[in-house]
Amino acid sequence: MIHSRRAHLWVLAFALAASCDGCFGCKTSPLDNTNTTIPRTCKAEAPLIEPQKLDILFVIDNSNSMREEQEAVARELTAFIDQIKQAGGVRQDFNVGVITTSVYQHTTQNGVVFNRDFPGQSGRLQPVPDANPDGGGVLLGTGTQRILTGEDPDLVSKFSRLVQQGTGGSGQETPFEAVRLALLTDLVSRPVSEGGNGGFLRDGARLLVVVLTDEDDCSETARPSMVKISDNPAIADCTQQSMSLTTVSEYHRQFTGELKNADGLPKEVIWTAIAPVGRATKAAMELVEDGRVKNIDCPTSVQGGLRHRQMAELFDPTLTNLDSICRDSFRQTLITIAELASVSQQIEVKNAPDPRMLQFSITRKDNSVVQCTQLNGGLENVTLVEGTNTTRIRFGGQCRRRADDQGIGIKLLCAT
Repeated sequence: MIHSRRAHLWVLAFALAASCDGCFGCKTSPLDNTNTTIPRTCKAEAPLIEPQKLDILFVIDNSNSMREEQEAVARELTAFIDQIKQAGGVRQDFNVGVITTSVYQHTTQNGVVFNRDFPGQSGRLQPVPDANPDGGGVLLGTGTQRILTGEDPDLVSKFSRLVQQGTGGSGQETPFEAVRLALLTDLVSRPVSEGGNGGFLRDGARLLVVVLTDEDDCSETARPSMVKISDNPAIADCTQQSMSLTTVSEYHRQFTGELKNADGLPKEVIWTAIAPVGRATKAAMELVEDGRVKNIDCPTSVQGGLRHRQMAELFDPTLTNLDSICRDSFRQTLITIAELASVSQQIEVKNAPDPRMLQFSITRKDNSVVQCTQLNGGLENVTLVEGTNTTRIRFGGQCRRRADDQGIGIKLLCAT
């Protein structure tokens, strides 16, 4: 106890000296200031790390070639959820929702043009379908629950059914447009009971988007769509007509600039994709094989994922957020995605009367402990949230949090 008390006093003295003009330039101690928030005793209410809010949106390709891939994801969701919950030692408060890649289909068959819309999908959260009582699969068109929570005891089984969206959707996959409709239109505020997505996107929550598809994106904001797809499997229609699509950079601008919290600041978005790219190099390069367009090193793809790779790279130049739809198993892919999403460098703390007095202890995977304060640069940014007793902390330097951290502790250093 004596050693701990001395350590606290030493940090306090250093903190106070650092705020002075010169080593001995303090005319009065901050403790003499009647407006100080520095705790004078160690009896202050203990600071608490708030659960991290995370909204998870899966975007599922429900075209006629995706049954096996949907089932493969469903089998590995336990590992995904377990990794999300681990979260580097901080409890996660998370929501889960699923939309499809189906918005419209503009096709030409034997010279005849067909237009089809998908009003029941088009960015709308889909309901959790009932399990098929005959064994295996789900009964699409059943169920009413559209938002799952991390506290749901049946989360994994419901989530596993929810990602199985069948194969009756559009053959013109438009995941970027589906996400825009889901998150940047009046669907955001419209109640779920009225066909909207109200309640899914929460203020202050980080957003994880996971796209699952075996074709490239073919998104436009224009209606009717300018790009038409044919029934010729040897032609990548969306790639050949890409100049008519809404640019990837424009969608990226909207997702990073127009998705905002109540304070006007942009949301933190983690964009990930399991898409038609090469298994070994994540290359997006189409080729024609057996009379069908595929992506190089991805035999079950239907096109080259050029736009998916471009979007992933805009969010993360390392492409850790991108993997191939042609993997034999998606277990490690989903774990990696969960690792990207579960650990934020920003957390919120309640009951911290003076942020200079906060000290965090991060326990790494090897059991080493890193001490983090404003003085040693471990706390990169500390902001008091106006009108609340909440402090927003951003870690930096040697204190950047990692997905495999075992835990994080917090104490409030005091003056006596």
